[in-house]
Amino acid sequence: MAKLQEHAVVQILKICDRYQDEKTPLMMILSDIQNEYGYIPLEVQEIVSQQTGISVAEIYGVVTFYSFFSMTPKGKNVIGVCMGTACYVKGAQQVIDRFQEVLKIQPGQTTPDGLFTLDALRCIGTCGIAPAVSINGKVYPKVSVSDVPDIVEAYRKEA
Repeated sequence: MAKLQEHAVVQILKICDRYQDEKTPLMMILSDIQNEYGYIPLEVQEIVSQQTGISVAEIYGVVTFYSFFSMTPKGKNVIGVCMGTACYVKGAQQVIDRFQEVLKIQPGQTTPDGLFTLDALRCIGTCGIAPAVSINGKVYPKVSVSDVPDIVEAYRKEA
């Protein structure tokens, strides 16, 4: 990541200040930063560390442990394929494999044009409609391998 712009640093400091009276502010700070910028690179983690006194190691541990935090920018369309037991049994592995073929990326990666990020998700609680795929929060039920190219194309047309 390039050096942070001054207004971004100011905004990150404001987010940290917002939670200065909280006993355990880290999750709230990181969540707000993730929502604001879409990811939390190491440079931002260092600013949060300086502002809160929480070690960079602890912050890094939290960012890398929780799947909803990311250290790299996400694509405009975040495709999450549920890999929970019910979805897996109903063919989720084949569905995510097809997304990988169509998008030419692996889970956790973003397409070079910034249009798609592919994620393998733990159970998203939609077992009755397995295998399920979530795109930007919209859940697609009973997705088959043959559905994947049409789903991707629909989002490409919107871009």
